Amino acid sequence: MSNIYGVTLRSEGKIYYFNGEDLEIEKNTYVVVETEKGIQLGKMIYIPDSNKVNIPVEEMKKILRVSTDEDYDIYLKNLADAEKCLKKARSIVKELELDMNILDASYTLDRKQLLFNFVADERVDFRELAKRLAGVYKTRIELRQIGARDKARTVCGLGQCGRPLCCSTFLSHIDSVTMNMAKNQNIALNPSKINGLCGRLLCCLTYEDDEYVRCGNGMPGVGQTVKTEFGSGKVISVDILNRKYKVDLDGVIKEIILEDDDSKE
Repeated sequence: MSNIYGVTLRSEGKIYYFNGEDLEIEKNTYVVVETEKGIQLGKMIYIPDSNKVNIPVEEMKKILRVSTDEDYDIYLKNLADAEKCLKKARSIVKELELDMNILDASYTLDRKQLLFNFVADERVDFRELAKRLAGVYKTRIELRQIGARDKARTVCGLGQCGRPLCCSTFLSHIDSVTMNMAKNQNIALNPSKINGLCGRLLCCLTYEDDEYVRCGNGMPGVGQTVKTEFGSGKVISVDILNRKYKVDLDGVIKEIILEDDDSKE
C-alpha cells in the first residue's frame, strides 16, 4: 500500500512528493523523511491526487515516520548550530581569500552531513575550506556551487506577480527558457519586464509558450504590410491569443479576425 504526500522541507519551500506507504498522516504534521541529502524533517502540507502525480511511486523517497518531540527539538538545535557554522565558514573563506559567497548552511537531522550552498563567478578550489570545516565539526562536509536560478530558489522572494517565486514553491524542474518565448508572446524585450530576481529570463515564460505558438501561426507582425479584404495596409497591433490584429488602411483602422482553424496543423 502506498500513500503519496506532499512535503515541504522549509517554510514557503517547494513541495516534494514522498511515499508514506501504510502511514496515515494528517495535514500540517511534521514528518521525518529520507532525501538525497540524508534524513531530514519536513512538514506534510498536501495530499495530492495520485493519478495526477507524474513521478512513479517506486522512485519516490520514503516518509520514515511521524516526527516526535525529540525529532523537532533536534531540528531546532540543528538550525541554530547551522547558523553558527555559516558564520565560521564565512570567516574561513575570508581568511583563505576565496572568491565565493556562502549563502546558507544546513545539517541533516542525524547530523551526518553539513551542507553549504555557495555562489561564485568561477570554479573555486575549496579543498582547504572543506578540510578545516571537517576538522571543526567532525562530520561529512558538502560544499555545493549553485547558479543564479538555484540561488533564487534557495533565497526565495517575491516575483513580479507579487507571489513567492515559482522555483521556490512548486517547480520541481526548471525548463530551458529562451528569448524566442518572449518574442512569441509579443512581450517588449525589456530586461526589467522579462527577467526574474535571478537576473535570468522568467520561468513563467514557458507556461503558455505552446499556446502562443499555436495561436500565432499565420499571424502577421507589427509593422508588416498585409493584404486584406479592405485593401493593403500596415499592421499596428496584434492580439495573439484572440487571433486578431488591427491594420492601418490610409488612416482607417480595421480589425481583422482570423479563424481559429488557421492556427491548427
